[in-house]
Amino acid sequence: MIPETIREKLAQQPFEPFVIRSSGGQAHKVASPDLVVLMKSKVFVAEPRSDRAATVSYLHITAIEELSNGHSARASSRRRRS
Repeated sequence: MIPETIREKLAQQPFEPFVIRSSGGQAHKVASPDLVVLMKSKVFVAEPRSDRAATVSYLHITAIEELSNGHSARASSRRRRS
C-alpha cells in the first residue's frame, strides 16, 4: 500500500529523492527522508530551506516516482502536460 511504499523509499540506503504525485496534479519532491512524516491517513512533506509544506491524503496519491537522470519534479510535470 501507499504508506509502506513511501516508508520503503525513505529507508533506502543510499536515499534516492522521489516525487509524490497527487490527484490534483501536484508533484511533491521528497529531497530528504528528514522532511517527511507518515501519518495515519496522510503524508506531510516539507520543502527544504523554505516555509512551504504539503499534506497529502493517501487516497489522493496517484504515483510515487523516482527522480532519475537529474530531472526535477517540475520538469517531469511539464513534460506530462505537453
